[in-house]
Amino acid sequence: MRGPSMCRNIRTLHNFEPPATRDEVHGAALQYVRKISGSTQPSQANADAFARAVEAVSAATHRLLDELVTAAPPKNREVEAVKARERSAARYSTG
Repeated sequence: MRGPSMCRNIRTLHNFEPPATRDEVHGAALQYVRKISGSTQPSQANADAFARAVEAVSAATHRLLDELVTAAPPKNREVEAVKARERSAARYSTG
């Protein structure tokens, strides 16, 4: 997992081959809870509530991914990563 930056975008997890892993779903849930709480690390007083929220969001995400249907073919992770790097390079080029 990455450092405590709250700027990381939550990535699409639906319709990939291989499917999203539990770690990817948990990471997205953690990032979501961090973003809406405004905290990368909860205080000791809020740690339990924070952990419960991450687990609830993770469970809801698993259910959602299990129930979504599509006629589109699954996306290839490597191909999508190359496309994302190309978009980023074009966006941030100084040319």
